[in-house]
Amino acid sequence: MSQPFRFTMSMPALNRPVARWRDDIRRIEDLGFSSVAISDHLSGGWVMDPLVAMVVAAEVTTRLRVLGMVFCNDLRHPAMLHKSMANLDVFSGGRVEIGLGAGWRRADHDAIGLPFDRAGVRVERLAEAVEVISALFGEKPVTYIGQHYQVIELDGQPKPVQRPRPPLVIGGGGRRVLELAGRTADVVGINPRLGLDVDPPAAVADMTVSHIDQKVAWARAAARAAGRDPGALQFQLRMLDVRVVHRGVEHRSTSSLATRGSSAMMAGSPSVLHGSVAHCADRLVELRERYGINQIHLGDNIDAAAPVVAQLAGR
Repeated sequence: MSQPFRFTMSMPALNRPVARWRDDIRRIEDLGFSSVAISDHLSGGWVMDPLVAMVVAAEVTTRLRVLGMVFCNDLRHPAMLHKSMANLDVFSGGRVEIGLGAGWRRADHDAIGLPFDRAGVRVERLAEAVEVISALFGEKPVTYIGQHYQVIELDGQPKPVQRPRPPLVIGGGGRRVLELAGRTADVVGINPRLGLDVDPPAAVADMTVSHIDQKVAWARAAARAAGRDPGALQFQLRMLDVRVVHRGVEHRSTSSLATRGSSAMMAGSPSVLHGSVAHCADRLVELRERYGINQIHLGDNIDAAAPVVAQLAGR
């Protein structure tokens, strides 16, 4: 049986009066979105701290879930991230979702003099962080001695509203991260492969039908090998290019990756959503039937996303 659709909108940028920012968050809730998400960067003019923004968004809403998508693991010790998320889960009444990634933007590391290790090391560190965070949400004090993290008799407090812990989202484009997600996460984010050696057109080309087939298969196989039910996994996909025609007007939400990909690359990608509201809704139903993708990030243009959400929310 298919999982119900859940729709995510990016947090509005902090380029407007704060009162309007809060109003925009409330509008996202009122329009039926399930969650509002914020990325985690230091460089490139990035303004908002995800932890602070998630707190404010939770405080001005009553139903909307708040999602870090995704926290760069290297920027915080997992025990400290656990503490923040456990507190926010309690204060929000259980509306937190935790997204974790190995980090891909070297400039964030360089900005604070943090070594940018090779991908394999960053993924190993992410795997340890997941173990630490998951254990700290449990009932007993945690002792963990890993290669990258050590925790000694630490009792994770406060205990969360959501049990056994807030949903964990792990997103990635490569096999190792997707296998980690299949073994440990509640939601698997299907992303393009990003990194120093991947240019934007190649990243877009990594989101074709065949590539997404492979990414989903890696996560499901890893879940099965770990003794988990692959059918219980939920899958999340961010649309790279949204162009929805509503009442005769085309509304767009286009990522920087999509603007640098060719039309031919974009045409057949499942991460592209073009057409009338009805056509876009049908495309998302097809995605869910083929891949099990039920969590859809529709970008940052609420006028493009809202008519599609109205068609499918709760279905």
